[in-house]
Amino acid sequence: MWLLLAFLSAALLGFYDVFKKHSLKDNAVLPVLFLNTIFSSLIFLPFILLSAYTPELLSGTMFYVPVVGWEVHKYVIVKSFIVLSSWILGYFGMKHLPLTIVGPINATRPVMVLVGAMLIFGERLNLYQWVGVSLAILSFFMLSRSGKKEGIDFTHNKWIFFIVAAAVMGAISGLYDKYLMRHLNPMLVQAWYNVYQVFIMCPILALLWYPKRKSTTPFHWKWTIILISVFLCTADFVYFYALSYQDSMISIVSMVRRGSVVVSFLFGALLFREKNLKSKAIDLILVLIGMFFLYLGTK
Repeated sequence: MWLLLAFLSAALLGFYDVFKKHSLKDNAVLPVLFLNTIFSSLIFLPFILLSAYTPELLSGTMFYVPVVGWEVHKYVIVKSFIVLSSWILGYFGMKHLPLTIVGPINATRPVMVLVGAMLIFGERLNLYQWVGVSLAILSFFMLSRSGKKEGIDFTHNKWIFFIVAAAVMGAISGLYDKYLMRHLNPMLVQAWYNVYQVFIMCPILALLWYPKRKSTTPFHWKWTIILISVFLCTADFVYFYALSYQDSMISIVSMVRRGSVVVSFLFGALLFREKNLKSKAIDLILVLIGMFFLYLGTK
């Protein structure tokens, strides 16, 4: 069941990436991210309030948010800082790079999660799973070759470093998620980390964007900004629920979630008219074959 939930989360993440790319096009990054945190918080705020003041309505359901003290909330705040760091780096990188480049790079994130899962949680892969991981690694190196055809040098382009750094922070977040899901309620983590991100973003927006707003890319409202939050929250809800299963493996869940590249790649080709699709398609096929081997490895 947890593997099917991981695949569902991957599909939702793909649409999230598409709406994020559309929202960031010719737009200011930090206000878009700030609004994303606000809308995400508003989605979960009713569940927090209902659980606190009329617990009988949600008690026993997957939407119940337990009332806990500082000894628990401090772990959720750490999660908020990790995720927001990844988002800031990822949003800036996505704004300046083709979606057909960003997606496959993000698809290699689970390799970092795999190493961490083996070292920290003692997870072990079978032959099929190792084949899947190896194909994901190979696709990254092939992608760097494809990027050079568009004038994107992986070793000297700062936006590539932004995306890679975002992937590293995302991997750290994934490993931390597995730890949290062993001790905390999934809804508690997701609801409160979104709320805390709003408070973290306020000084960032006030200090980094607002004073320079007239000399940088202006902010434009786009309705897809709301869809960013809707699809992200749904994808994360399914993801946390998958990790709550005792036999779930973060190394596999993380790898499957990167299957979102299929959706983002297709929209990058059809909607954003990105270039050099033939060689990138080969990279994508490698990722898909890798996903298939991971699936076989869990049978």
